Amino acid sequence: MPNDIFDAEIAATYDDDVAAMFSPEAVQPAVDVLVELAGDGAALEFASGTGRIALPLAARGVHVHGIELSEAMASEMARKPGASQVPVEIGDMATTRVEGSFSLVFLVFNTITNLLTQDEQVDCFANAAAHLDDGGHFLVETGIPKLQQLHPGARFIPFDVTAAHIGVDEYDVVNQRSTSHHRWTRNGHTTSLASDHRWAWPAELDLMARLAGLTLVHRWGDWHRTPFTATSTSHISVWRRAGLSSSADRA
Repeated sequence: MPNDIFDAEIAATYDDDVAAMFSPEAVQPAVDVLVELAGDGAALEFASGTGRIALPLAARGVHVHGIELSEAMASEMARKPGASQVPVEIGDMATTRVEGSFSLVFLVFNTITNLLTQDEQVDCFANAAAHLDDGGHFLVETGIPKLQQLHPGARFIPFDVTAAHIGVDEYDVVNQRSTSHHRWTRNGHTTSLASDHRWAWPAELDLMARLAGLTLVHRWGDWHRTPFTATSTSHISVWRRAGLSSSADRA
């Protein structure tokens, strides 16, 4: 089953816990890319969360629909201005269907890794393709596992150590699995979270896309469309469903 760990306690502080991802510097470049890919059509966000991207995208005039596994996260989004314009279906992104078709389906901030088996990730690509118009795009943003930093036999890599947050990734290299351990401290209160993930290299994701009838058209190292290289720490990949190409494919 998908990784469902965002309960009411986590959801209530989520925006503060990942505050940097809600900054204009993080959100605006992503929304700019998504607006271009959506064009005149509608967009569907898999794992819409508390609306970090869906709400500003809708504010730019794109009709946005969401699918979200966590009712608590969806409830947090529903309290925000503009949320009434973004309908959200409660369900998992690998199998849940919504009515209509879309020019863009997107999945950001490493959430593809919350699907913990290869089969579930394959199903996610198939679900995206099933929602797409001909010529529509599926976009995934996800990180590159930091395996080059692991010494032989080591499993742990800290990625954030501050007074407010300690984050450590634990890798199971054999099974392509990792666990992100978090501990936040705010006003004397400590919140902990351990989230399991399945990572996949870009080439594996390309094969999943091919199985779903999608073709790679872009791969960038970040939302500023920096070229993806061997030193990139993440990638934003865009696949297109067969049909007429658009100006977004040539950007």
